[in-house]
Amino acid sequence: MRPITVTAGPLAAADADGIAQAQNPASTFTLNGALVSAGVALLGAPRRVLITTTANETGVTFTVTGTNRAGDVLSEDVAGVNNTTTFTALDFFTVTSVVNSAALAGNVTIGTNGVGGSPWVRFDDYAPNGVAIQCTVSGTVNYTVQQTLDDPNSPADAVAPSAVTWVSSSDTNVVGATATQQTNYNFTPVFARVLLNSGTGTVTATFLQASAVPK
Repeated sequence: MRPITVTAGPLAAADADGIAQAQNPASTFTLNGALVSAGVALLGAPRRVLITTTANETGVTFTVTGTNRAGDVLSEDVAGVNNTTTFTALDFFTVTSVVNSAALAGNVTIGTNGVGGSPWVRFDDYAPNGVAIQCTVSGTVNYTVQQTLDDPNSPADAVAPSAVTWVSSSDTNVVGATATQQTNYNFTPVFARVLLNSGTGTVTATFLQASAVPK
């Protein structure tokens, strides 16, 4: 099987903290700030969207809408929190709106953090077990290789993309790693990705799955 390569980063170079601010009792957040063009917040690289509250907003649902790196529309509902910060499970490349389901008790700020994931790698269900992985680092990064057995495309047991459970690799050398590493899967998961925890550089991961027939 041909190797599949994905790249994550850089995140810190286009930090969008404070891209929007809503005043009570606004129902729709209009994004504005240095990274906004034509009503779209450009995040520079796919990353998580932060929702920071100053009061108890546990009865409010925030719907974040935007696109992924491929331009596909993303939408995720995020439960409000009490005077703290929460964030999306999905990685947004752009954000077009954040809508709250009820009146706000206080001010809410929409921003981003320095965490983002690579494109997901889907493995071949019919190939033999065994995947070789190489993560090549350029610059300063902290990253983790993750995998899941959940499948949003399953016809029998689909899981919403925002509800997928990602598990960090059992190889601690690629959990919170900062340098180039090689690792492997003895048993092939459904999907894998690289989570960029922080940094201004990049990590490029190549996944090479075993094949029954020489390629």
